[in-house]
Amino acid sequence: MEKIPSYNELLEKSIIDHWDMDALTDYKGQTLQYHDVARKIEKVHILFENSGVKRGDKIALCGRNSSQWTVAFLATLTYGAIAVPILHEFTPDQIHNIVNHSDAKLLFAGDHVCGTIDPLQMPGLEGIIRNTDYSLLVSRTDKLTYAREHLNELYGQKFPKYFRKEHVHYYREQSPDEMALINYTSGTTGFSKGVMIPYRAMWSNYDFACKAMGNNLKTGSSVISILPMAHMYSMAFEFSYEFINGCHVYYLNRVPSPAIIAQAFAEVKPAVIIAVPLVIEKIIRKRVFPKVQTPRMRLLLQMPVIAQKVRDRICEEVKKAFGGQFFEIIIGGAAFNQEVETFLHQIEFPYTVGYGATECAPIICYSDWRSFVPGSCGRAAKHMEVRIDSPDPQNVPGEILTRGLNVMLGYYKNEEATRETIDSEGWYHTGDLGTMDSEGNVFINGRSKNMLLGASGQNIYPEEIEDKLNSMTLVVESIVVQRDQKLVALVHPDLDEAKTLGLTDEDLVGIMEQNRNGLNQTLPAYEKISEIEIHHEEFQKTPKKSIKRFLYT
Repeated sequence: MEKIPSYNELLEKSIIDHWDMDALTDYKGQTLQYHDVARKIEKVHILFENSGVKRGDKIALCGRNSSQWTVAFLATLTYGAIAVPILHEFTPDQIHNIVNHSDAKLLFAGDHVCGTIDPLQMPGLEGIIRNTDYSLLVSRTDKLTYAREHLNELYGQKFPKYFRKEHVHYYREQSPDEMALINYTSGTTGFSKGVMIPYRAMWSNYDFACKAMGNNLKTGSSVISILPMAHMYSMAFEFSYEFINGCHVYYLNRVPSPAIIAQAFAEVKPAVIIAVPLVIEKIIRKRVFPKVQTPRMRLLLQMPVIAQKVRDRICEEVKKAFGGQFFEIIIGGAAFNQEVETFLHQIEFPYTVGYGATECAPIICYSDWRSFVPGSCGRAAKHMEVRIDSPDPQNVPGEILTRGLNVMLGYYKNEEATRETIDSEGWYHTGDLGTMDSEGNVFINGRSKNMLLGASGQNIYPEEIEDKLNSMTLVVESIVVQRDQKLVALVHPDLDEAKTLGLTDEDLVGIMEQNRNGLNQTLPAYEKISEIEIHHEEFQKTPKKSIKRFLYT
């Protein structure tokens, strides 16, 4: 294995080298320069030290993207503790489950999260700290209470004159395989899988980004963080690489609607755009298609003499919709709409589609937009190998396997799931089906696992939803499927009981609608069921009595 630099040392060097430059901005809010970030990290370290936090303790973080969330995350890693980022979209029960399963000692929570969680459901926590100002929502130890109440005093004692570059000294991980963070693929009890990400994977994804973005992203460049920082895709490529290289990261700490995103693109003019398909598709459909799908434009595109000039003009207009100064848009996290992708390819728009997984922190495949093959997800990324488990990988789909520096240590407190996912030769079994051409381009054909992808790249595990639905009124069994980016529940009801109760088909429809409303109240927005479809026949089963899902998707 090649010598792997310390990830925390890279963070330390970046802060020192870019001391007086802008680092983090809450869009339409405050800006922290690199020295501000360093000072705040130091205060969190003092809080940790005086409240009894030790290296290797777990620190959970749950809230919308913000400069303060990022400071807490950086402070956790550079102290030697283990970060547990939690999607703020999770329900309170899911947040409780993750905090408890991860053995977190402290929780940094955003204002919205603070208003919904129940501290009594997380008995192992020693304290809950507000992200906004690091005040204590809950303290269960005298040490923590004292440390927070006397934080400024303790800081003044440690730095009696003022805080300088030479005071920045961070924890250096003991080995590349040391755990940096635990990222959960789900929040539901019985389904939770805490992906243990080592420092080598954090560095490896950073090193890949150095090659992928090269000279296109310079010190001082601006980028916009749209995706949740608790998502490894955002963590690695909207923050980690940029921060280490002295860039200026803007956080959309409000709900990132297409209008807000478009406004931010126009004002910030990011140097690179990292996005899920939904963001790109909405902007294209609302701001571009109405202008280019007119009869006149279609006629011009059919005229060979000027068609290329028209496409060039359209391409420039589309670039303006995204700020006009980016070198590439990197899309990942969910399937890309074919109509939009075909359009972008036709006008030679600088986009590419990557492929990854939380278990690889996240990158597996990528190609620069100039060499990207439409319909593919690129080639094996730097530090990674990819192969197709098929007798004829070019023509017969097989499971996509990968191994390399990016691969996780395993699932936290779940050795059985780890053994099922990483084989004896170190290959991570993605659960995705694909083919690979002679040039190494990977094409995804489907998913062999049951996981679905939400429109914004969220992992959706239908069994979790079905488990809840199957316990509701008159439901015998169910399947959750995805149609046009919406979730639909197929339900086989208890027809014998319905008959006994004298219920009509119309009554059944009404009961299922009540079930749907009740179910949706327990689910995050991206998992809500759009409709329930009643199936009067029992679902077909395998010999093991598992429903044959492929017949219904």
